[in-house]
Amino acid sequence: MNILKTLGIIITSLLLISCNKNEKNEIAIVDPAEIYIKGTIDAELTSPPFVPAPVGNRVAKKLLVNMEIIEKEGTMSDGVTYVYWTFGGSVPGSFIRTRIGDVVEFTLSNHPDNKLPHNIDLHAVTGPGGGAESSFVAPGQQKTFSFKTLNPGLYVYHCATAPVGMHIANGMYGLILVEPEGGLPPVDKEYYIMQGDFYTKGANGERGLQAFDMNKAIKEDADYVVFNGKVGALTGDNAITANVGETVRLFVGNGGPNLTSSFHVIGEIFDNVHIEGGSTISKNIQTTSIPAGGAAIVDFKVDVPGTFILVDHAIFRAFNKGALGMLKVSGKENKTLYSGVKQEGIYHPEGSTIQTMPDENGKKTAEVKVVEKSLTQKMKDGKQVYMNTCFACHQSEGQGIEGAFPPLAKSDYLNADVKRSIGIVLNGKTGEITVNGKKYNSVMTKQTLTEVEVADVMTYIYNSWGNNKTNVTVDLVKQVKNKN
Repeated sequence: MNILKTLGIIITSLLLISCNKNEKNEIAIVDPAEIYIKGTIDAELTSPPFVPAPVGNRVAKKLLVNMEIIEKEGTMSDGVTYVYWTFGGSVPGSFIRTRIGDVVEFTLSNHPDNKLPHNIDLHAVTGPGGGAESSFVAPGQQKTFSFKTLNPGLYVYHCATAPVGMHIANGMYGLILVEPEGGLPPVDKEYYIMQGDFYTKGANGERGLQAFDMNKAIKEDADYVVFNGKVGALTGDNAITANVGETVRLFVGNGGPNLTSSFHVIGEIFDNVHIEGGSTISKNIQTTSIPAGGAAIVDFKVDVPGTFILVDHAIFRAFNKGALGMLKVSGKENKTLYSGVKQEGIYHPEGSTIQTMPDENGKKTAEVKVVEKSLTQKMKDGKQVYMNTCFACHQSEGQGIEGAFPPLAKSDYLNADVKRSIGIVLNGKTGEITVNGKKYNSVMTKQTLTEVEVADVMTYIYNSWGNNKTNVTVDLVKQVKNKN
């Protein structure tokens, strides 16, 4: 009897354990639609390249998002301005960070000074138009709608008011991150980067306020392809930063409206890539494809110091249209991992100048009457041309590159014959020359610059770095050009 009783207790215990296991399995698989929310919080919204604090393991809540649409003039490139349409005053728009199971109450307002109605389509929304059908809002008005976050991932949002392409092309896009239960694995630095293609009436680099060009947009002929809304948004003093040994996470989106991004960081390999911003992770990736209206999360550890260049590896977009950024890493060198003399300016924006190999068949152009600029203005404009066109070979202080490209600073060759130097810029040059006692035998490509740009850049060079202070006029450039 005692044996039977003991067996009964054992069987009962096993059944209870089995039931408990089943219950645990059922609890582990939670339908996001059924996740209980507790409490209400205001969303932290940030402008690029910054992101809000990680969600971590907080419980699901009602998240209040208040976003204002602002139409405003901003800088596309040096000397070039554009009227952007923005979510929250920046391109891309404010970064939104939430978690699976949150209920997002979204209030979209349209600034009273705006000229057009707008709305918002969030790819994270399960609902008609991603919220667009509930958020159409006129200037001076606001609309509120709500949705529950059902899928973890990094999602694009954009305006969907007709003409939809025009609204997106003017900068109306951004990212919303839905973190999984428990949050993303922690890293040391996180940044927000979004690519976009822009279409202007003037060509790339044409100065002044530029209007949107619908015909170019339809043909997908972009004048600018940029990160975070403008050329240079992530270079120089605007570069993102990290320290050796830190892990870096980039939330990368592509607003389009047309072009796919081939996102790459020169000198780094992505340890983890959340493909298209979803749950699938690939490891040890060199370049990841991000479609228009898509996103990716890339993580990597920075092991050595230096400047790492972010590009769309459709490479002319990077160096000639603006899709270039910088990650500056500080810290102690590790020559076991990398050693070598570092040359400044190897990867630098080249701007819109079209360079060709030298030839002897240059065509003369019709004479155009221009008003000569002041020396101060020519120096300013000439420096811009130099940084876009000459910097990579001749360096920031005109020092050149030993054994490859001759110096422009205190150059006996340059100062001996101004007309000869102008001719080289106009027509290019091959063959050996001697500069400051050293021989160089490289190729100077022909620069497709206007006569005004040649005058500006040559004046800048001659009035910098110990040269002879010649003020190169447009008429002098024309004289040289017309003799060819």
